[in-house]
Amino acid sequence: MVILFVLVILGWVYGFVCFVQTVTNIPIASEYKTQAIVVLTGGSLRLQAGLDMLSKGLAEKLFVSGVHRGVDVAELLRLSRQTPKALDCCIVLGYTADNTTGNAQETADWMYREGYHSMRLVTANYHMPRSLFELRRILPHTKIIPHAVTPSHVKLHALWVSPGTTFLLAREYTKLLLAWAHSIWLSIRNSIMALVP
Repeated sequence: MVILFVLVILGWVYGFVCFVQTVTNIPIASEYKTQAIVVLTGGSLRLQAGLDMLSKGLAEKLFVSGVHRGVDVAELLRLSRQTPKALDCCIVLGYTADNTTGNAQETADWMYREGYHSMRLVTANYHMPRSLFELRRILPHTKIIPHAVTPSHVKLHALWVSPGTTFLLAREYTKLLLAWAHSIWLSIRNSIMALVP
């Protein structure tokens, strides 16, 4: 039992180190055009990055998932210091999501309605692996280009001397593991149910 516990801990630590390396080295395809830009709410840098790319013509529309009730396009544009008349026609807000799984479902529903098959995903670097996993699981035939932003409070290059960043990444990595486990469980359950007459 002790050996098993140690192996689990070592496996988690190894996976965590790989996760940190992945988060640190997410490439950005800056000029690649997609049909949509999807921003997952949670920080001003995400919205600003999405609006900047929309204004450069890198996509037809911008979808913001997980917006708080009562927030509209004009307010978002004002908060991000953009000109409303230039962009508000091409921005759609989603109000139903309140977590990453909800973001994926809300985004998938919108992508299906629009008939889109490619998107650029904008979220924080530490949140990108789990967001990509959830979206690729529900949109397996959609081309998804990650566009990660780095919040100022996330000190990736000083991780081991920044307890706040270490805790944030450890929590996010654990959530990613749980998302994987949940997906595997659903696959097993569905396979069993398919065998039951």
